[in-house]
Amino acid sequence: MRLLMLGGTEFVGRAVTEDALARGWDVTVFHRGRHAAPDGARAVHGDRTTAAGLAALAADGGTWDAVVDTWSGAPRVVRDAARLLAGRAGRYAYVSSASVYRYPGESGSDESFPVVAGDPDADAVAYAEDKRGGELAAEGAFGAKRTLHVRAGLILGPYENIGRLPWWLNRVARGGAVLAPGPRDASVQYVDVRDLAAWTLDAVAAGLSGPYNIVCPQGHVTMGDLLDACVRVAGAPGAELVWTAPETVLAAGIEPWQELPVWLPPGELYDTMHDTSTTKALQAGLRCRSALDTVSDTWDWLRSLGGVAPQRGDRPVVGLAPEKEAAALGA
Repeated sequence: MRLLMLGGTEFVGRAVTEDALARGWDVTVFHRGRHAAPDGARAVHGDRTTAAGLAALAADGGTWDAVVDTWSGAPRVVRDAARLLAGRAGRYAYVSSASVYRYPGESGSDESFPVVAGDPDADAVAYAEDKRGGELAAEGAFGAKRTLHVRAGLILGPYENIGRLPWWLNRVARGGAVLAPGPRDASVQYVDVRDLAAWTLDAVAAGLSGPYNIVCPQGHVTMGDLLDACVRVAGAPGAELVWTAPETVLAAGIEPWQELPVWLPPGELYDTMHDTSTTKALQAGLRCRSALDTVSDTWDWLRSLGGVAPQRGDRPVVGLAPEKEAAALGA
């Protein structure tokens, strides 16, 4: 297989590139040159948001069996790249998001759930609308039968540049009493970035098209499983999870998801983010590793960087301030 990866040097793009190279695929990475592409990939440099950047890709003259695109901004950027590549690539896999579904979601909803409006010709508006616009842009150039919409939920694992799992790992590494938001047995849905990459490449090789929800199945991992794994691999002596009722956490003024990454209290937002049907993807071969595997490998990667994960400039910093945690634990 000949793969063109738009991006390919950070988080999802890097995981896809590394997996494709491990399969022996011929991989071209089109990126701006700010980070090194994985060894073995052929690099073409250019900024896809500019005419000059796209001209560099056009001048390359390559042809590919598939394109994988993770773009999150203005849909017109996907449109321009997809139009350029429609005659030079067989399939287009767009890594979209479960955020394209209308809010609030319903417990157990699948790919048939209504989606937000999107405009393939638009500048950046908001994350959900931008991702839906990107889907429409890819499909507009390649057609429905040659376009795959990878609707990922929460993504964790090595190379994470949002900081969610790295924050939890560094927190338990500091030791002491750790505020653990309950319920402990509440299911959480995410996908390890490497499982996302593997499924995406399997899907394009198999010629799949249309939308697929890509997260681990409901009940595969609980909040307790995730935080217990963090303590097991990174916890300093004396690190202790103090499980706290969601009502108590909220009463302390702690913001779910942002200050306590991954966690959401029971309610419609939890149902939207952590109770999604993945039956279609599972039937199409999605395999999800254990929480311990994801946590352990992320910790190894994080330690290789000295404990400080890279941070995307377009996302807010996550995590709970120590003094706010201490106040909540004291209460």
